[in-house]
Amino acid sequence: MSLGRLSRTALTAGAAGVSALAVHAGPAISTFGPLRKRFMPNLTGQGRPDHVALTFDDGPDHLSTPHFLRLLEARGVHATFFLLGSMLTRNPGLAKDMAAAGHEVAVHGWEHRPLLLRGPRDTYDDLARTRDLVAELTGEAPRLFRPPYGVMSAGAHLACRRLGLTPVLWTCWGEDWRRRATPKSVYRTVTADLHGGGTILLHDSDCTSATGSWRTTLAAVPLLLDACDRRGLRVGPLREHATAS
Repeated sequence: MSLGRLSRTALTAGAAGVSALAVHAGPAISTFGPLRKRFMPNLTGQGRPDHVALTFDDGPDHLSTPHFLRLLEARGVHATFFLLGSMLTRNPGLAKDMAAAGHEVAVHGWEHRPLLLRGPRDTYDDLARTRDLVAELTGEAPRLFRPPYGVMSAGAHLACRRLGLTPVLWTCWGEDWRRRATPKSVYRTVTADLHGGGTILLHDSDCTSATGSWRTTLAAVPLLLDACDRRGLRVGPLREHATAS
């Protein structure tokens, strides 16, 4: 093969590789909040204007999750919990407790790893494994999926379609995973972007966050619920959110 032909072949292969990567990583644009809110309202989790969806990621954790369940029960509020399969195997009873208490149980994946680092088959197996375990423990197949770090991939979209899962992210978060976070900082960060129809992201476990950060989140939740009350906003799980179509 001539040097020129070899170069053209290498360039073609390189272009094909770049194109494949672009297709795989293209959905990661949803990570950018302003673009997501404007062009992907369903993915963002925007719902009816008199309602706010309260969601928690990374549980269940036997040290922290029960505190959140007791708090929510005392306030008469239900939420959506996006569970990690790896945590669920250690705390299977908590998924049953969540469902029995009226909370919505959803899929966060088996391991908290970026989907961009996984191929389509690995992504499908990860989601299917978690979905099946949630269904086995709660008696109901979950319908929602939130990707770790909020980053989707083409493989994740295909897996969700095959598994009957709807991906959903958030409109505001508390940055409660940070070591320097305080209940007031979580409150300020959430309410800066909070509006009717919004979806709040918090964490009921510190398995991927600063150690003990769940205590900060726990103290911030009553502040956020009070803020929603003052604004006349009802708080509940995503299944009651009537996400816009």
